[in-house]
Amino acid sequence: MKTLKKIILGFLIFVLVFWGIFGIFAYKSWPKIKSWVNSRGLSDNLNVQRRILNEESVVIEVVEKYGPSVVTIGIKKTEKIYDPFENFFDPFGIFDIPKNSLPKEQKIEQDIGSGFVISKDGLIVTNKHVVSDTAAQYRVFTKDNKLYEVEKIYRDPTIDLAILKVNAPAQELSPIELGDSDKLKVGQFAIAIGAALGEFRNTVTTGVISGLGRTITAGSPFEGTENLDNVIQTDAAINPGNSGGPLLNSLGQAIGVNVAVASGAQNIGFALPINLAKQMLENFNKTGQFSRPFLGIRYRDIDKKEAIAKGWVEGAGVIEVIVDSPAEKAGVKPGDIITKIDGEKIGIDNTLTKVISVKKVGQEIKLTVWREDKEETITVSLEEAK
Repeated sequence: MKTLKKIILGFLIFVLVFWGIFGIFAYKSWPKIKSWVNSRGLSDNLNVQRRILNEESVVIEVVEKYGPSVVTIGIKKTEKIYDPFENFFDPFGIFDIPKNSLPKEQKIEQDIGSGFVISKDGLIVTNKHVVSDTAAQYRVFTKDNKLYEVEKIYRDPTIDLAILKVNAPAQELSPIELGDSDKLKVGQFAIAIGAALGEFRNTVTTGVISGLGRTITAGSPFEGTENLDNVIQTDAAINPGNSGGPLLNSLGQAIGVNVAVASGAQNIGFALPINLAKQMLENFNKTGQFSRPFLGIRYRDIDKKEAIAKGWVEGAGVIEVIVDSPAEKAGVKPGDIITKIDGEKIGIDNTLTKVISVKKVGQEIKLTVWREDKEETITVSLEEAK
C-alpha cells in the first residue's frame, strides 16, 4: 500500500514539474510562436473573418428587427386613354381617323414607393412626391404582404415629406426607432430598405454616409422640380421605388428618408435628414396638421467663390418673390441677396430654408439684404404655408 502511494505521489510530482518546465518554455517562446503564426497570416485571417461576421451580423440583425417596419406603397386609379389611331384601317374610310371616338378606361394598380411605420396607431412616413396624385387611392403592403388602405394623407407644404394614416391593429404594426441626423459623420455605416424599382419589395442595400449638407434639385422637367437643402448623400444603392423608405444606421435607427438618386451617376443617392421628419411630426402631433412658416421666395445659394468672382456677397440670391407673400408685402425684390436672418449668417452650410424651418408662424424676423451694393434691413412677418 505504501509502495502504491509512493508511485502515485511520484507521478504527480513528475506531472507538476513537467508542466512547470513546459509553461516557462512556452512563456519565453510565445513572441516567436506569435511571430511564426502571424508570418503565415493565420492571425490576420482570423481577424478578417471575425470582422466580416460582425458586419454581416449587424446588417442581418437590423433587417430582421426593423425590416417589418418598412412598407411598400401602391397606387390604385383609373385613367382615361384616347387612341386616335384605333380605327386607322377602317375599311369604310381609308385614312379616316375618328375625331369623336370615346376614351377607354384603364385601371392601374402598381407599387410606386416605400414608407416606414412610426407609430402603432397607423402613421407611416413617406415622400410627398410618392403620393402626389390627389385623385388616386393609395394602399400599403407590409413585409408579410398584409394590405391596408390609406385613409388619410397629410402632405407637408414645404418639404418632400408626407404622413399616411392606415387603420390596422396595433399588434400588426412595428414602429421604427428614429435616430438623430445632426450627429451623423461622413463614413458612417448606412443601410437602405425599400421597394426597388417598384417591383422588388423590401430590398436591402448597404453603404456609408458619403456626404452631408448637400443641396440638390429633385424631379424632372415634365413633372416639376424642387430644391432640397441639407440632404444626406449615401452610396447605399437607392433606386426608383426606394423613395420614402428609411436610411438606417447600424443600430437600426432611421437617420434619413430616401428621396432621390443622381441620374447619370453611380452610387450617388440622397435622403432627407430624419430630424426634418421629427420636426414635421412634432407639428403634426400638436395640431393634427402641418403648420410651416412661409417666407415666399424662390432662391439659389451663392457661395463665397461666386460672390468674390462677381463682386457680390455670400447668401441666398432671390430669383422670384411669390405674389401676396410675406416677402412681397415686406418689400423683398428679385435680385436681392439675403445675407442674414435675425443676425444669423446665411450660406452653403446654413441655408435660408434651414433657418426659416425653425421659426414660428406669425413670428417677425429681420432680413439683412444686400441690394445695389449696400445692406438694408427688412422686417418680415412669417405666415403659414398654404
